[in-house]
Amino acid sequence: MSGSFAIDLAGQVAVVTGGTRGLGRHIAAALAGAGAQVVVCGRNAPADLPPGVTFFAADIRDAEQAKALVDHAAALHGRLDIVVNNAGGSPAAAFEAASPRFLDAILKLNLQAPMYMAQAAHPHLVKAGGGNVINIASVSGIRPSPGTAAYGAAKAGLLNLTQSLAQEWGPQGVRVNAIIAGLMQTENAEATYGDAAAQAAVGRSMPLQRMGLGSDIAGAVLWLCSDAAAWVSGARINVDGGGERPYFLDLVKGE
Repeated sequence: MSGSFAIDLAGQVAVVTGGTRGLGRHIAAALAGAGAQVVVCGRNAPADLPPGVTFFAADIRDAEQAKALVDHAAALHGRLDIVVNNAGGSPAAAFEAASPRFLDAILKLNLQAPMYMAQAAHPHLVKAGGGNVINIASVSGIRPSPGTAAYGAAKAGLLNLTQSLAQEWGPQGVRVNAIIAGLMQTENAEATYGDAAAQAAVGRSMPLQRMGLGSDIAGAVLWLCSDAAAWVSGARINVDGGGERPYFLDLVKGE
């Protein structure tokens, strides 16, 4: 059996945090390609943006700036239907040496900022008759995250926030879901996984034989925003190519 499934988001308005580059840019472009009007944010304007995507300068680690972003999108396009909390990340750091300032910064970007965005968006989503909040989480939030412990803890918190808000806001027509992103190829992949040969080796270790792409995450976002996912809320959707191979298998094989 074959066929196609077209997602039409015409008339909807979306905000994508961290949407000027990396995974966020792919998400923003996919939403715009499906017909949505999309607003992305960052501290500095990018040189270019995909068609149908506009930029608003904001540091969403600040609650007032997060609210300004959301209010701008709603005022510009007359409504708000979708919020994708994509902005996040962390450099590697030994936890015992991490300063309070560093820890605060990681938690603010990866957990508090999505909280601020969700709070600011809530009245607009309810006014629109319901909507979608999609939190981009990480495998670091569901397994040990050595070297990025604060990031893993923040992403674990984001997953709990997802399920809690799905319970609170479901009666108001707002669906809240999380995408657990696996090992992804982005413009910063070399800093995390090494050169092209190393990344290829990482990809071969995955069940689907490659690392993830921005389009993989964007496709999951589109589905969650569509009517096909109308009864999906509070979900944790793994987009991880089948997951990471348990290391003990290779240790046993080597003995």
